[in-house]
Amino acid sequence: MAKASDGPALFWFRDDLRLSDNPALAAAYAKGRPVTLLYVLEDGRDGTRPPGSAQRWWLHNSLTSLSTDIEKRGGRLILRKGRATQIVPEVAAATGATTVFWNRRYGLPAGVDEKIAASLKRKKIAVETHKASLLFEPDEIRNKGGTSFQVYSAFWRAALAHGDPRPPLAAPKSLTPAAAIEGEAIETLDLLPTAPNWATGIGDVWQPGEAGAREILESFIDDRLARYARGRDEPAADGSSMLSPHLRFGEVSPFQILNAVSGRGADAAKFLGELGWREFAYHVLAQFPAMATENLKPAFDAFRWEEPFADDLWAWRRGRTGYPIVDAGMRQLWQTGWMHNRVRMIVASFLTKHLLIEWQLGEEWFWGTLVDADPANNPFNWQWVAGSGMDAQPYFRIFNPTLQGEKFDPKGAYVRRWVPEIAALPDRFIHTPWKASPIELKAAGIDLGKTYPEPMVDHAAARARALQAFQEMKDAAKICSDALSRETSA
Repeated sequence: MAKASDGPALFWFRDDLRLSDNPALAAAYAKGRPVTLLYVLEDGRDGTRPPGSAQRWWLHNSLTSLSTDIEKRGGRLILRKGRATQIVPEVAAATGATTVFWNRRYGLPAGVDEKIAASLKRKKIAVETHKASLLFEPDEIRNKGGTSFQVYSAFWRAALAHGDPRPPLAAPKSLTPAAAIEGEAIETLDLLPTAPNWATGIGDVWQPGEAGAREILESFIDDRLARYARGRDEPAADGSSMLSPHLRFGEVSPFQILNAVSGRGADAAKFLGELGWREFAYHVLAQFPAMATENLKPAFDAFRWEEPFADDLWAWRRGRTGYPIVDAGMRQLWQTGWMHNRVRMIVASFLTKHLLIEWQLGEEWFWGTLVDADPANNPFNWQWVAGSGMDAQPYFRIFNPTLQGEKFDPKGAYVRRWVPEIAALPDRFIHTPWKASPIELKAAGIDLGKTYPEPMVDHAAARARALQAFQEMKDAAKICSDALSRETSA
């Protein structure tokens, strides 16, 4: 009887759209057998979260690039859409695969991968999985009590002390295909916008695919890494790595980034700390798969959010709040599918604390508009800003959008780029147009309230309202806790 390792194999691409440093792919080809290469556009019926619109655009271009790379090595990428729990076992059986390979993923609410593995094993098909998207898997980094860390700084110290991760792997030199099987044309996946085609601006900024990821990593190391610690907080400084969407789709691995960046000084250490933040977010997601919809801190279930008026949400989404740094960030997001990290915190704080609109609505908007919207990072960061998350900022820390703009965009270069209707204002008013005199506004071509909105809320009043709502939540939590204690001791 032939061993599983002797027969053809199936490799299932997921969030690992690359050929280099792809452990499960390398293992599938290790013994020279033919391999079917499959990608499934999952529709959400298995419990996975379907990609948002901006991610779909990226995915179309990334799959196109991956397919070309595969064909250059003699292989073929099979595309399907639907339920992976049904499609993967069907394709494995149809191709005569004796082993199915994939790289592990984390925090799936319905245990999708476990269901697929069980189905394959019932068909006498072996399953082999590998670690590829995290430096440290959730069960590798534990505190002294054997449980998961609740605080990032302690988590990252433990991770750094855990030992050096493996070096990156080379891509297979050739990709011998297994039995021919029909796939779908990428156009039938309907990933691109049609009417209107809002992705024109996004396409001018990004180059999805493994080659694009490699180019961005190299340019970051050559041009921006040495000033990362200083430049990462300045939205006009072009100091970000711009690797986040490539990392989100697995066009580059964290092992490749770590290997390329390590040992390059304090700025590199600061950057790798951001990679650690991503790792921590995934470790939390593994504990709380419903992180995108449910508060990590149960006390926040009692928080009194305001009714989200459509006009308020529209103004925030379209960058019409009257606060220039907020509006600049939201317009950058709308036009490029990305937003500077410092500004993400500012706009999230504005929605949740100035407008008292629940963080889930902001997270959902980001999920649809960010090319790098990540199932762990996106909800984790929203909860961090809102105060409902693990290791969150204190609830009473409410970003002042004016002071944030003046501190991190002092000359207004970022605001002028994305909010051109106020670009002619002097520096001293670029973050506070409402403080300019009528003569100064007229000289800058601004009709406040018409060509650019007045602030939709007063910062001081909004801050006081938010603090009152947080105090009410704390009081309610204490009452509940006291009642539970009395009931327990009775």
